[in-house]
Amino acid sequence: MDAPAKKRRTRIQTEKRELILEAALEVFSAHGFRGSTIDQIAEAAGMSKPNLLYYFRRKEDIHEALIERLLKTWLQPLRELDEAGDPLTELRSYIRRKLEMARDYPRESRLFANEILQGAPRIMPLLEGELKTLVDKKAAIITGWMRAGKVATTDPRHLIFSIWATTQHYADFDVQVRAVLGSHLGGDSRFEDAARFLEQLYVDGLRPKD
Repeated sequence: MDAPAKKRRTRIQTEKRELILEAALEVFSAHGFRGSTIDQIAEAAGMSKPNLLYYFRRKEDIHEALIERLLKTWLQPLRELDEAGDPLTELRSYIRRKLEMARDYPRESRLFANEILQGAPRIMPLLEGELKTLVDKKAAIITGWMRAGKVATTDPRHLIFSIWATTQHYADFDVQVRAVLGSHLGGDSRFEDAARFLEQLYVDGLRPKD
């Protein structure tokens, strides 16, 4: 844990930490953990390396702080899946929220993807703990909807994986998406177009058959 965290931080300390984390997000999302250095982060933050090391002693500490923050944000749409709501409406809203995150947090998405591609050496406990527990809980809710005949029967975990893959594509492969769509389709409206398509794909596919 970084040294200043052991006591109450001042406003300036909080601002400096946020500056460092913002700079580190830019560096890590572009170069990955292994390809990034403290010197690069310090330069991006506009501060000296010794000054940066006052707030975070190691590159690993900065990365850990970013990942912990990312997971809280990244998992919030799944947490909001409400068992008491209409199942198709809940799933439609979940898809929308995931696409909004792809649009608004592309660097965070690349940071997470880079970590997973490296075998998740720094976040495996979080994946096997907090993430798995949440997915198991929501999979049980979806299974309940299926047993009640409210949605078509399928594998709930692979459904969640599929939604992750199709929505996050628009963050991690945004350059490719815009290149293929071209200037007339690759503008800001591409996320709305994607939302309509994915809603049709999933909602129609999960609608119970008569």
